[in-house]
Amino acid sequence: MPVRQESFHIISSIRANLESCILGKSFEIQLLMTALLAGGHVLIEDVPGTGKTQMIKALAKSMRGDYRRIQCNPDILPSDITGVSIFHPRDERFYFRPGPVMTNILLADEINRATTKTQSALLEVMEERNVTVDGETHELPVPFMLCATQNPIDFEGTYMLPEAQLDRFMLKISLGYPDAETEKNLLLRHQEGQPVDRLQPVAHMEQIAAIQKEIRGVHISDVVTTYLLDIVRATRENSTVLLGASPRAALSFVMAVKAFAFLHERDYVLPDDVKRLAPYVLAHRLLLRPEARMENSNAAGVVQAILRQVNVPVQLERG
Repeated sequence: MPVRQESFHIISSIRANLESCILGKSFEIQLLMTALLAGGHVLIEDVPGTGKTQMIKALAKSMRGDYRRIQCNPDILPSDITGVSIFHPRDERFYFRPGPVMTNILLADEINRATTKTQSALLEVMEERNVTVDGETHELPVPFMLCATQNPIDFEGTYMLPEAQLDRFMLKISLGYPDAETEKNLLLRHQEGQPVDRLQPVAHMEQIAAIQKEIRGVHISDVVTTYLLDIVRATRENSTVLLGASPRAALSFVMAVKAFAFLHERDYVLPDDVKRLAPYVLAHRLLLRPEARMENSNAAGVVQAILRQVNVPVQLERG
């Protein structure tokens, strides 16, 4: 399936929009685009002020679709996200009043400040792409993407995300601080206001939905699939890992590498795509044993060690 030039032009235009707002983070923008095109969700973990929210706003503004933002805090209720049924006295019936989740791009800012009960309200949204209120199921718009941010430093008033919810995020990424030259350019650009406010839409949500279907046809050979599965299964057999990557993680991994290949104008997946994305797809899904954490081991280091151990295929078949 050759990559349609029209599709790649749309993707390139969105990337250009994002790179005009978030300077020096080209690869992180590729990761965000990968999750969007693969139909997945993204968790962005970083310290305040690194551009997490601005990047999501720029993505939403680049596409003509609905965008909502939730500022998570301990007071927010599940119904504040999903919506509520309101009784209308004249009609003597209940009407569903949609919550902010009924959108194309949903930003859950500082998601770890919401209580576990509220976080659990997002599980159905992330997996089933619908919400159930008073026994009635309501479908979400297509496409739908949840982008959540969290601060890894401030632990006061925060709640850890449960493993079941972490497993539903396709990718976890971090932006980090810009280098000196990039930060200087950032200061100069912001003197005229926020760059995201000057962005113009370059795509429609209908086009994104069509590209998502197109990406499913990207070829991944049996050899590369076996390599990907060897990495996933190695996380379950590693002596420092208490909880390895799930079958859901493997499915997310396949869709992510297909979208990543598509971003690079290829209709087939390379082993390099698998190696490049593995830390971002798998690390946040691993739960290390207590003794490993005491020795300052971390999930990202475990994934890198596994990548060094698993043999990379040198012969590929094209479909």
